[in-house]
Amino acid sequence: MSESEVPNDLPAEKEFLARRFESHRPHLRAVAYRMLGSSAEADDAVQEAWFRLSRTDARQVDNLGGWLTTVVGRVCLDMLRSRKSRAEEPLESGTATARVEAVSGGADPEQDALLADSVGVALLVVLETLTPAERLAFVLHDLFAVSYEEVAEIVGRSPVAARQLASRARRRVQGAEAHDADLVRQREVVDAFLAAAREGDFEALVELLDPDVVARTEVGVTTGAEAVAKGASSFRHIAAVSRPALVDGVTGLAVFIDGRLDRTLAFTFVRERIAVIDIVLDAARVAEQRVTLVDQGRP
Repeated sequence: MSESEVPNDLPAEKEFLARRFESHRPHLRAVAYRMLGSSAEADDAVQEAWFRLSRTDARQVDNLGGWLTTVVGRVCLDMLRSRKSRAEEPLESGTATARVEAVSGGADPEQDALLADSVGVALLVVLETLTPAERLAFVLHDLFAVSYEEVAEIVGRSPVAARQLASRARRRVQGAEAHDADLVRQREVVDAFLAAAREGDFEALVELLDPDVVARTEVGVTTGAEAVAKGASSFRHIAAVSRPALVDGVTGLAVFIDGRLDRTLAFTFVRERIAVIDIVLDAARVAEQRVTLVDQGRP
């Protein structure tokens, strides 16, 4: 059911609920696609979420977006487990081109192509190597900033176990895609990123970022090289007070305002490009981190 398909003869309350659901559809489909790697299955998962919502008293749901994300996560988890039990693979084996074609067979080819580009074929391939629980924990937490507590409720484990699932998945994703650049090369990339941000050099920033880069804070997630570069180039004043650092042993930046450590940025690399930027803004979390300032260009 798309917004254009919302029947005009629905009761007013049901029609209002349907239109609220449609406003969340793009996000839900993105979650499902990254979980399942299949456009058709993603549409099925989103449709199942609508069926469940239509049978629920929505007045009891405080956060509809969060509720729907949880439902889609559970539906996808069940689908992945069923797929594993049948030893099925949703993506064709072979070349990357074959995989793109395999995941782009939905009702809207143009939208499917855009979605495939936003996910990245390599990531989809690597996700196929994860267990269903690892895949859900990684996708929901790392790509959509869902808390470990919410992930734990979906997979039926403790928050600590959910964190471990995501960590294992993250290591596997990084290990599969990354060439282990040493700290010196990582430092050079981050120094170039910092210089480009200070100068507002959008093109240079894009060149330093992985196409599927993810920038995360406690308040949200930005994905894609152009979106992240736009955000970085618009904060020259932050770049001006940033210093090279190791953040919990990871190549990063420390941001000082009025002589006080205000926030940190930690970087993850894929093929010597920045793939993940973890930005910590919360003062309590910043205080818990091990931040070691380093000389420019040297770890």
